[in-house]
Amino acid sequence: MAVMLFAAPILPGKLDAWKAFNKEIQGSRKAAMDAIQASAGVTRQVASLQQTPHGDFAVVMIEADDPSKFMAAMGTGTDEMAKWFRAQVMDFHGMDLASPPPPNEVAYQYP
Repeated sequence: MAVMLFAAPILPGKLDAWKAFNKEIQGSRKAAMDAIQASAGVTRQVASLQQTPHGDFAVVMIEADDPSKFMAAMGTGTDEMAKWFRAQVMDFHGMDLASPPPPNEVAYQYP
């Protein structure tokens, strides 16, 4: 299993929108989100809020055989869920999912 980790800034004034988004993908949009994750082979995904003196960040972990498959599905998918997801991420992160975050350089790992 591979893991993708990234941090995304939450734009000023958008924290409530980010929190509402996370409630929605666990509520009314859960079935659609689950379907995309399952088709992309995601076995685990975690999004955490980290509040710092430099602003708020979403710290995201995606576990799958190929996490980039999920990012591609959300970044280029034409279904309603992917389009909605992309628009939300653009609104509160200012990120275009068609250009996923660059890979991280692992600095430490245990074991």
